[in-house]
Amino acid sequence: MKFSSPNTSVILGAISPEPVQAEQPEAAEPVNQPAEIMCNPDSTCWIEREGTIRPASEHRFKAGELHAGLEVIANKFGKQLDASHPILNVRLPDGSRLSAIIPPVVGPEPLLNIRIFGRRNYSLDDLVECGTIPAPQILDQLRTAVAGRKNILISGATGTGKTTLLNSLANEIPNEERIFTIEDTAEIRLTKTHVISSESQSNTHKEEVSFDTLLKAALRHRPDRIILGEVRGPEARTLLDAMNTGHEGTLTTIHASSAEGALRRIAALAVRAAGQMTIQDAEEEVRAAIDIVVQLTRVNGHRMVKEVVCRARIPTALPFHSCFLSLTNHRCPRAVAHFLCGE
Repeated sequence: MKFSSPNTSVILGAISPEPVQAEQPEAAEPVNQPAEIMCNPDSTCWIEREGTIRPASEHRFKAGELHAGLEVIANKFGKQLDASHPILNVRLPDGSRLSAIIPPVVGPEPLLNIRIFGRRNYSLDDLVECGTIPAPQILDQLRTAVAGRKNILISGATGTGKTTLLNSLANEIPNEERIFTIEDTAEIRLTKTHVISSESQSNTHKEEVSFDTLLKAALRHRPDRIILGEVRGPEARTLLDAMNTGHEGTLTTIHASSAEGALRRIAALAVRAAGQMTIQDAEEEVRAAIDIVVQLTRVNGHRMVKEVVCRARIPTALPFHSCFLSLTNHRCPRAVAHFLCGE
């Protein structure tokens, strides 16, 4: 069975009784699409390449083999993996992300997913060339937004290229700025000179360090820019506070099916974190904090920007969604409207 990452192959070799052959990456990748290796609780394996999932029928695990291998990996990374802590998330030495769930949550065997990220760091120009950014005008507006220290929220479903775009935007940040990244599993790869990378810690043999705890700590270390891998919980409250109290130029991602849905979701997450906050108050803070939302989609295996919306200079008494205006025409993604954000 061939997988594209040598180090991932070594790890899988520790799990699997069969040799796993490493396949060398192509000289030029058409887009930074991660391959997904999926092993289901029924012991079948599947692999995604170029947006298509196919069965790897030549490879199956025998009873107990995958579970035993995952325990070895968990111990190697200082993680707990047992019936009381059945979920494992680790970053492998080659940068791939391993996620697993063991019985009794699933059964009869564990569930395993390995996402293998491309080795190439894509620039914004590369994303225009491969069609992820469908128009040069959008490229110009995104580049201007980063230089102008706008707070940018990247939204989309799983596998739409949010981290790839986040990396590309972050690499537009001037070299002299101090960047603090916060992730649960390190995926952001910057080519900058002044970067502090941090990872939250959960299900370890030590005290848990959450996203929210790390974000609060980061604010005390003089960051010029904060890059949060994904907003998914109580850190939404802290992030809005940071953006509304002078921490400009923040980049982050969120899972949502539309740009408006992304704005509403970050407001809802903030409400859950702050019991006394109303949804109207949260939406007001989102309105003040987020400058641009970039919505990504996936069509026939190809990742692309579906919509870009920005905060407009209009009265706050208007409905929440009316305070953000689209820069793209919904019927024709390549038709770009006038940039409305202003300075």
